[in-house]
Amino acid sequence: MSTTDSTHGTDAHDAPDSPGYPTFPPGFAFGTATAAYQIEGAHDVGGRGPSIWDTYCRTPGKVADGATGDVACDHYHRYREDVALLRELGVDDYRFSIAWPRVQPTGSGPANAEGLAFYDRLLDELLAAGIRPAATLYHWDLPQALEDQGGWRVRETAERFAEYAAIVADRLGDRIPRWITLNEPFCAAFVGYAIGRHAPGAREGRGALAAAHHLLVGHGLAVRALRAAGRSEVGITLNPDRLLPASDSAADLAAVRRAETLHNAVWFDPLFAGRYPEHERETWGELADGSYRADGDLDLIGAPLDFLGVNYYRPITIAAAPHREADPARRTAVDIGVEETWRDDVRHTTMGWPVVPESFTDLLVDLDRRHPNLPPLYITENGSAEADTVAEDGQVHDADRVAYLRDHLAALAEAVRAGVDVRGYYVWSLLDNFEWAFGYDKRFGIVRVDYDTQRRLPKDSYRWYQGLIRDHRRRHGQRPQDVSGTPDQRQD
Repeated sequence: MSTTDSTHGTDAHDAPDSPGYPTFPPGFAFGTATAAYQIEGAHDVGGRGPSIWDTYCRTPGKVADGATGDVACDHYHRYREDVALLRELGVDDYRFSIAWPRVQPTGSGPANAEGLAFYDRLLDELLAAGIRPAATLYHWDLPQALEDQGGWRVRETAERFAEYAAIVADRLGDRIPRWITLNEPFCAAFVGYAIGRHAPGAREGRGALAAAHHLLVGHGLAVRALRAAGRSEVGITLNPDRLLPASDSAADLAAVRRAETLHNAVWFDPLFAGRYPEHERETWGELADGSYRADGDLDLIGAPLDFLGVNYYRPITIAAAPHREADPARRTAVDIGVEETWRDDVRHTTMGWPVVPESFTDLLVDLDRRHPNLPPLYITENGSAEADTVAEDGQVHDADRVAYLRDHLAALAEAVRAGVDVRGYYVWSLLDNFEWAFGYDKRFGIVRVDYDTQRRLPKDSYRWYQGLIRDHRRRHGQRPQDVSGTPDQRQD
């Protein structure tokens, strides 16, 4: 018997609190997104090796309630019913990530045939359902063996990443039209190697800056490998932050400049402007000595891309603040003399993040104007964690998430009307899942997962999104389930 309860008698256009849907141009792609460690489970099945997240989760006090991704949503065994949910939802695309330690258990050497076979099965299931796969090569699950050898602090990890990319492209490339090298390298480098709130849990200065650079080098090498394998739609996903000064004082404006370097310029300048950040010395002082850089790195990192993935959730308010560590030699890479806070005059999600849809428009318009060389954009993550409960009628009436999606998609539509070239939008996330250091306390899914039974239950937000997709197709003369072909082929 299926554990999925995907029908509850509510037509997509009768979902609660669903006013007129935002409108998008013909060919605009709708999808959802997930990540391997957050949903797959099967941590010791099929030859998969341990990742830094397996290790981190087993470090006492690091993850809420001592949770792990050992089982997560058991997607490894239940992928067929998850693809069935995607098909019923009507999405064009499904963004997922490939687990490096499932393909190369130690991060190097020959491919693990059983691990690749899982992705063979998943891809065939997606294509049979008329859904285009969009694969992320790295969503933070570095093989532990590579971390033991220095992790992203050392260039060798970038070189191993390129070898892994070539293996995946060779085996799976015929069925994956869209490739994302890295997801949110900010989190991998700075939350993982400087804040210590993500794996591997380090608190470093130069090591974190080296990790940031080597992630970009790994991206460039992976792009080269994917191009060599004939892959024609290649990009990267960043999480640029909308950073707002707490006041117009000179100190706060200078703090914003440093925060822009940390959050945004360290990625955008090498990728799209052919330079390292202008204010890196002001931001990091002697830590920014560039000792981890090599001649030719900028050319490698800045190779042309076909798209940029953008993840957005909330804006941040920035104020000047004393350094937490007075000794520059002992500062981490995130101790840059700023205080980051959230707006307190709006609703907050259960992550504590403020809900400010207009900031989404502002961010995209600002990116478009500030970086004239950007390729077309895809919104590769956007969504909200809410206090979902199963109601007496057995359903999840997540009105706050419906409102969040409605308002943020309206803000996205406004950015498109302002001239920003956005080609698609992926909800985060299809499923409730393992939410990193928060364990299973935060639910982002448009499908509820009962972690005891693994039963899937579509929420009202699922039905609302389903209605949006159907409405979009009707507007442009498409059949409700016409999800085949490329975006251009699906235009009027």
